Amino acid sequence: MLRVTELSLPLHHPDEAIPAALCKRLRITPRDLIKHVVARRAHDARDKANIRLVYSIDANVKNEDAVLARFAKDRNVQRTPNTHYKIVPRALAEGANRPVVIGAGPCGLMAALILAQLGLRPIILDRGKVVRERTKDTWGLWRKSVLNPESNVQFGEGGAGTFSDGKLYSRIKDPRHLDRKVLTEFVKAGAPPEILTEAHPHIGTFRLVTMVESIRETIESLGGEYRFEHRVTGLEIEGGRVRGLHIHNGDYIEADHVVLAVGHSARDTFAMLVEAGVYAEAKPFSIGVRIEHPQSWIDKARFGADAGNAILGAAEYHISHHCSNGRTVYSFCMCPGGTVVAATSEEGRVATNGMSQYSRNERNANSGFVVAIDPERDYPGDPLAGLAYQRHWESLAYVAGGSNYRAPAQRVGDFLAGRASESLGSVIPSYRPGVTPTDLATCLPDFAVE
Repeated sequence: MLRVTELSLPLHHPDEAIPAALCKRLRITPRDLIKHVVARRAHDARDKANIRLVYSIDANVKNEDAVLARFAKDRNVQRTPNTHYKIVPRALAEGANRPVVIGAGPCGLMAALILAQLGLRPIILDRGKVVRERTKDTWGLWRKSVLNPESNVQFGEGGAGTFSDGKLYSRIKDPRHLDRKVLTEFVKAGAPPEILTEAHPHIGTFRLVTMVESIRETIESLGGEYRFEHRVTGLEIEGGRVRGLHIHNGDYIEADHVVLAVGHSARDTFAMLVEAGVYAEAKPFSIGVRIEHPQSWIDKARFGADAGNAILGAAEYHISHHCSNGRTVYSFCMCPGGTVVAATSEEGRVATNGMSQYSRNERNANSGFVVAIDPERDYPGDPLAGLAYQRHWESLAYVAGGSNYRAPAQRVGDFLAGRASESLGSVIPSYRPGVTPTDLATCLPDFAVE
């Protein structure tokens, strides 16, 4: 089978246009085309008056070798890659303990699923609750300003991604096609099949909840075991190898193989690892705000007269700028037709994230607008200094919002003019439990405001 990429067609093309364009591209007759399937579909909206759909097509053709030989120097005509995930069976040593996965977020779920498929009956530990109970606790913060530090947007079954836009793509090249394994398992768990072909697939929060439950059922049916509300507080290390795990409730689990799949908000876990002698180094990250604007503005700006087209869906954007002071400002985790959510996991702090449903049909779009920061310049020394840096600014945001988990907010015009906002404008913030108009300069570093 051959894969033909960069096959461009008008947005409103008929179905028969695909095989016709494929035959023209390969210089074959329709009788030579045995079968074709769409491997990937993207859109090119750089010219919003002439939006194009761009396909990658897998085609089964007669005389495949001869056809391929004609395009030996054409990188857009190649053999279809083998995207099947290859599990390499490997038995544990006799008497070895069951493998343990710490964290039931996306990484932990996939690690546990593969271990279970290998017949290794993993134990999955998560400090939070099962996803339905966790959802109730999360809504407790959003509706009543009541935070459960162990069960929230960050902690619990499904991880932080459960309450997000559910994006399933990145800008990282994947020559081994490992993402195909993830997407295939997600479809088995109830995700819409189009995530296998869309260039920017997403699922949305409500569908993610049922998928997470389905994956848990699969893992348990294969002998895996979940232990929720089990926070790991210590490692037993002997001779440079892990031998066991201490749990906050006093339990001890013997373990020879541990997959550490904690999220970025497990700050106490990072501190525990450093104290246990595990090597750690500070990494760069970003600091900034969430911006909201009507989704209709973005649709019109990106798609023009085709705004609202079902194939295109809600429009996305990405912006970046390299400043003269060496800093980089960019949009991050843009959520079309979504909401801004309270995402803190620590008392007395405010952090935000973006979330959307599969339909992406909420009134506002939102996106992170952030400034890149790095250890050498902004939080040097201790590998945990970045965590203290985060806590400092999140605490100031909590105070600026009114010390009640409301988020500090500022109109764009006021922010650019350097004055505090005293009221809201035409854009109604989606954040719950609410926002407090103020001056964001009180809870952001000077370089981020400048």
